[in-house]
Amino acid sequence: MKSQEAWLLPEGIEELLPEQAQQLEALRRDLIDQMRSWGYQLVMPPFVDFLDSLLTGMGNDLRLQTFTLTDQISGRQMGIRADMTPQIARMDAHQLKKETPNRLCYLGTVLRTRSDDFAASRSPVQCGAELYGSSSIQSDIEIIRLMLATLIKAGVSDVYLDLAHVGIYRGLANQAGLDDVREAALFEVLQRKAIPELEAMLSEWSLDANVSSMLRALVDLNGDADIIEIAKQKLSGADQPVLDALENLAGITQTLQTLTPETRLFIDLAELRGYHYHNGVMFSAYLAGQGQAIAWGGRYDNIGKDFGQARPATGFSTDLKCLLEMAKTSTTDKMAIFAPSGDDVDLLSAIAACRESGECVIVELPEQVGTAQELGCDRKLVLKNDSWEVVAL
Repeated sequence: MKSQEAWLLPEGIEELLPEQAQQLEALRRDLIDQMRSWGYQLVMPPFVDFLDSLLTGMGNDLRLQTFTLTDQISGRQMGIRADMTPQIARMDAHQLKKETPNRLCYLGTVLRTRSDDFAASRSPVQCGAELYGSSSIQSDIEIIRLMLATLIKAGVSDVYLDLAHVGIYRGLANQAGLDDVREAALFEVLQRKAIPELEAMLSEWSLDANVSSMLRALVDLNGDADIIEIAKQKLSGADQPVLDALENLAGITQTLQTLTPETRLFIDLAELRGYHYHNGVMFSAYLAGQGQAIAWGGRYDNIGKDFGQARPATGFSTDLKCLLEMAKTSTTDKMAIFAPSGDDVDLLSAIAACRESGECVIVELPEQVGTAQELGCDRKLVLKNDSWEVVAL
């Protein structure tokens, strides 16, 4: 590499300078404390893991996002984590092995082969929470409310919440008798909301007219909470699993309207982010004018099966770098105190006392270039009447 290019970083990989790093670290501490106040215990999974463990229950999408390498000790394939959810599921199922509900939170860097969006990070700082051991709508509601509280703590407000339920599409696809190839093709068309393609596809397959009509209706079943009642009418001929999924979504929506009336809700029955590993309600938080979700999650029961214990599970995650960008906060730390160099015992004691009280003290260095103000100081330690005092610069 040419010396003039040595400073370049890989695309989608960024470094945080002092102010950004301080903001992120302050937010990290705030969020961990907040999650702890909700009963969520912090865990720290490894950055590198066996590939099978990283991909368990997560589908092919995550495989494409995962950097792989060979373990020189075991000869097995390893990966650099692109998502921590499978690792947290392993902790719950294998190491912790609880029968009671288990609340876990996590925060750390993940690495992805490509970004989710143009110019987005490939090394997000993932923060999330998972609740294991409960299949009730109360657990889904708790996770959604914690996600919204996380955004508020990060300084991101005025979000709207997108809700969907994977059981509705999955139940209709089963009722239609679609094989894996057709189900995947229909799924892709629904995600693009390509109505002419969808209608042509359903016509070509010669499905039962009632089922075909319900699948076509999914594209238009989006809007505020009232859309659920319309969906119940449009999908009244569906099998029981679809009707149960609609009732589940209705219960969650009604409770959220009561507990978080300030949150704007949007229902979209054709929105299937994470379809391949979710099996219940799915949710995403958006800001007006932003095409990409800033936080997301859903129910993914039985992900721990391969780790020895299949349990109901629901959770969410977000990216701290994204939240800092959306909030556009700035540090409010006090400026530092400048201290002269020297080995005077009283001076060293005064410096230690300032640091103990939470102040930042920068000690002058021999042959130093630059003023105290240039070093970020607005006060200094001076000797007055045989004692060291802090005075304004």
